[in-house]
Amino acid sequence: MIGGIPLESEANRLAFLVELWIVWCELAPWLLLGAAIAGLLHALLPPGFLERQLNGRLGVVKAVALGVPLPLCSCGVVPVGLSFHRQGAGVGAAVGFLISTPQTGVDSLMVTGSMLGWPFALFKVLVALATGMVGGWLANRFAHEKPRLPILEPVTVVTRQAGWRDALDHADEVLASIWRWLVAGVLIAAALGAWLPPTSLTGLAQQGSLAAIGVTLLAATPLYVCATASVPIAAALAAAGLPIAAVLVFLMAGPATNAATIAALWRGLGGKATAIYLATIIGGSVAGGLFYEALGLPLAGSAAVTHDHAAHLIPGWHQALAIVLALWLARFAWRDVQRVVASRRKPPADGSAPQRYALSGLRCGSCVEKLERALTADSQIATAHVQLKPAVAEVVGDASTERVTQIVTAAGFTVQGKI
Repeated sequence: MIGGIPLESEANRLAFLVELWIVWCELAPWLLLGAAIAGLLHALLPPGFLERQLNGRLGVVKAVALGVPLPLCSCGVVPVGLSFHRQGAGVGAAVGFLISTPQTGVDSLMVTGSMLGWPFALFKVLVALATGMVGGWLANRFAHEKPRLPILEPVTVVTRQAGWRDALDHADEVLASIWRWLVAGVLIAAALGAWLPPTSLTGLAQQGSLAAIGVTLLAATPLYVCATASVPIAAALAAAGLPIAAVLVFLMAGPATNAATIAALWRGLGGKATAIYLATIIGGSVAGGLFYEALGLPLAGSAAVTHDHAAHLIPGWHQALAIVLALWLARFAWRDVQRVVASRRKPPADGSAPQRYALSGLRCGSCVEKLERALTADSQIATAHVQLKPAVAEVVGDASTERVTQIVTAAGFTVQGKI
């Protein structure tokens, strides 16, 4: 007992906090890299480029071909995939990119080939290509988006200047749209990592391939592990006797899925697309693993390789980036707190209904934040809520349409009309 708290309970909490920090430090560099790539692509690609190139069946193939060599893990790929979709890429291209990218990457391929053999490494790439295309085509067929509300939209083409500010704003927008789900997923992944027995997969060899695959899926799907870091774990499991089919399932389902990714995709792409994403990865990895096992190809394993979080020394730059990401997401949390506080002050005496205005010129979460501050600062406005897509401001108070228009214009945006 420590201060009346059982030692076992205290140890569980400490294990959770340690695992939470480890998962956060492993995730942060990839998520920030993904956000940076999303921002750069948004700033540098011409308007309409992704909409022209990444739609339809061929668009899925292009997205998968683009994603396979990129060294991005499951959380790092989320901002890029969602950014593609926001800029006009089809849902199928986004899903195909999100499926294929985390499983491969040049760095992961080299490590897999050296530790598990090149036949196995190349086969894994082929399965990633196939599952990415199949998942993308299924998403195009069954995961159509709901149509946007028919509000007034700008009819002229809006030009933008490529620059670091444009890239940063877009990265900020993508992270703002998924941060709550991301944090929830990380908490779940940390809990599983802390309390799931580390030897839970090594005693499955005698149960047969299907049983081993089932348990491997249950363990690997919600946990966070990057494509490169999963290879030493897979080598250790293979050396301990895990069937080859289950090893391939672990290497595909582990990097491509985790609780944080699933939650973020559910928020960004919807339930149908997320279900297709998961079903394709699970079905493709199981089919690929059983096929590889049936071929009787060799698997090189290294029993000397282990993966121990407790003994893992986290690089200082990982910890620095983890702090940066935490501060970035804390800004979103603080912004939400400010919105709640603003919604509870200055209640209108007459109970007036909110007035809704269609806007143009909003590009990112920072624009939304700026306009909300300008509107709520006015004494004639009780509350104001601004959303990005569709660009709408909902205002409660005594301010006239002319007054609201003046505030919006002074903030650098345009009112297109009441809706």
